[in-house]
Amino acid sequence: MNYNFDENEMPYGILERFGLTQEMIEDLPTDVLQNILNGRHSPVLPIYIIADDGEEVKARTRFCLVRTPEGNVDVLFFPKLDEYDFKVFNEQQKQSLLAGKPIIGHLESNETGHELGTKCFFQLDQDSKQVLSVPTPVIGRNIQYLTDRYHLTGAEMQKLQNGEILSIIDNDEEISIGIDLNSNAGIRLAAGNEQVWRREAKREWDKYNFGIFGCWTMDENGNLDYIHEEDYSEEIWNEQKKQGMRMIQR
Repeated sequence: MNYNFDENEMPYGILERFGLTQEMIEDLPTDVLQNILNGRHSPVLPIYIIADDGEEVKARTRFCLVRTPEGNVDVLFFPKLDEYDFKVFNEQQKQSLLAGKPIIGHLESNETGHELGTKCFFQLDQDSKQVLSVPTPVIGRNIQYLTDRYHLTGAEMQKLQNGEILSIIDNDEEISIGIDLNSNAGIRLAAGNEQVWRREAKREWDKYNFGIFGCWTMDENGNLDYIHEEDYSEEIWNEQKKQGMRMIQR
């Protein structure tokens, strides 16, 4: 599937109905915006809807772009949950998920614990508390591609399937490979060792991330919120000046 979208295909009309305006989206850091256009999930962002009784209901969610059979662009939301839902996993699987490791299981189980449904890779999205799932043949095909590309051994291929990070040398450069269901291919490569791979899994945001129309802020709990320029506090104005001076000095 082609997960690449053009900038002019961003469905601002849909996003704005949930409180994410065009200005807010365009003020996301460039690499984050590019990831969204490449079909990857957005960061966990604040949204709101107006209920039937007129009350404003706030929530936080990731979203990603999808293409409809008609060729249009739509949005899938992945709301942040209040708590983890591990009811279909045993204790060992739960602990592996909490440790950030992908596991293999079945999408559904009946009341007796007998496994049913599609066999999948599962992995926890720590930010949204959602358990992500991708059918094993999809990830298996991508692992086979990497096996052919880098001439991996059976043991190396098995290491990837077990959810471990594989580090190899290619053209005298170290590359680390691992399953990451947040990535658009389900497998992510990093130039460097396992520590580099794990570090790149999570984008570090600054407290203040300035755009053209406003600023994305991150609080001490890792929550992102957007502040329009006309609502800047004195602290934010001072920080913008400091960042501007640092850019001039460079």
